[in-house]
Amino acid sequence: MPADVVEQLIDLLGDAVIADGPAMQAVREDRSGWRSPHPPLAIVHAGSVEDVQAVMRVASASGTPVVPRGAGTGLAGGAISSLGSIVLDLSRMDRILEISDVDELAVVEAGVLNGDLDRAARERGLWYAPDPASRAISSIGGNIATNAGGLLCAKYGVTRESVLGLVAVLADGTLLRTGHRTVKGVTGYDLTALLTGSEGTLAVIVEATVRLRPIVRGDTHTVAAAFPDVESAGVAVGGVAAARVRPALLELIDPIGLARVAEYLGPSALEGTPLDDLAPGETFLLAQCDAGDAADEAEFLARVFESAGGRVTRSTDAATGERLLDIRRAMHPALASRGNVLIEDVAVPRSRLPEMFRAIAEIGARHDVEIPTLAHAGDGNLHPNFVFEGDKVPERIWAAADELFRAGVRLGGTLTGEHGVGLLKRRWLAEELGDTSVELQRRLKQVFDPQGILNPGVMFAPVRSDADAGLAR
Repeated sequence: MPADVVEQLIDLLGDAVIADGPAMQAVREDRSGWRSPHPPLAIVHAGSVEDVQAVMRVASASGTPVVPRGAGTGLAGGAISSLGSIVLDLSRMDRILEISDVDELAVVEAGVLNGDLDRAARERGLWYAPDPASRAISSIGGNIATNAGGLLCAKYGVTRESVLGLVAVLADGTLLRTGHRTVKGVTGYDLTALLTGSEGTLAVIVEATVRLRPIVRGDTHTVAAAFPDVESAGVAVGGVAAARVRPALLELIDPIGLARVAEYLGPSALEGTPLDDLAPGETFLLAQCDAGDAADEAEFLARVFESAGGRVTRSTDAATGERLLDIRRAMHPALASRGNVLIEDVAVPRSRLPEMFRAIAEIGARHDVEIPTLAHAGDGNLHPNFVFEGDKVPERIWAAADELFRAGVRLGGTLTGEHGVGLLKRRWLAEELGDTSVELQRRLKQVFDPQGILNPGVMFAPVRSDADAGLAR
């Protein structure tokens, strides 16, 4: 049967089908630290909606698993090859089909990179709000499949808030259109929202209609501060939230991460910033305010930061703002310079951020691992990081991660704010959602995908192999 499936695909799609070579190994991993034990049956580089439909018809007729894949930048093992699967690569479907100035929307194929869409929109006086850290290399289809977030989510929302409609291919090859081009639309069930964040388990997203926004006019005000510890920075974050001020971004780097950034950038990069005279244990908090009330908001934030014990720098100069933002951007390069990095993702209510930071510190001490943590403090989304040597994530790091996820859920939070469940977090899913919700979601999966061929193993799908069993315990 496998050979027959590959032959059918080659007959239909020719050179778009790859059945050997280095590419077969590349799709066994993403950026999560997990590597699938199984190479795919074949990779298909789809160039059109019709190609995707052809693949799904062959897969449906033969019961062959299909793993939809975009740019391969995922962080939860959600788009890597599984046993006997076809990896359906959508990266060549990268056309921006339309940008409407009047309707403030764009229509794009799934393989369009997030940053490319934003640049094209800005040429028309518009911009695309979802801004994951991977925006330069991650695709719109993948962003939608994981409901990706980013720095600006607290003010402008996650990907779901920017998706108006989708074109998707169902498991049997049927084409489905959801949503609308209008500002409002409440006809029927919201299938667009359901597919957003479904991680390729319900349908293959091939096209999206997304909301654009007018470029914000006026200066962007940046407020940065160094605090003596995470607790005082947490007090500042709480003060911002309590005052109902909504900065465009509010980012926090904990003491371990900040020490690594300072080491990586060197003293000259920190001159003239609140980190110029960095002391052990200090925490960095960075805010930016935009739109018409930016000046007043920034002034208020500076007062809140100072009252919580922060050494504050405030600027309206774009270059200075970028320089301060570069400190935050340096977090992951700084960690990557020391080894391989496992980037995790939990979110808690903003009021519980100090407790979550304490829990992370205790977990790190208990397992004798450093856990440098970056937080989108404006929405309570934390990214604890683990640095390790070699190709395999050590067991003590997985054990620490296990405790970390459970701590987040215990504090009223969630396993994932923006990376998705994938393979790596499905073992904790029922703890957060409860058995009733998980069972209902399994039944929804069966409605869309009766044979269970779409991205098997991702989220709560049945375990299909002994190698997968360790991820589902």
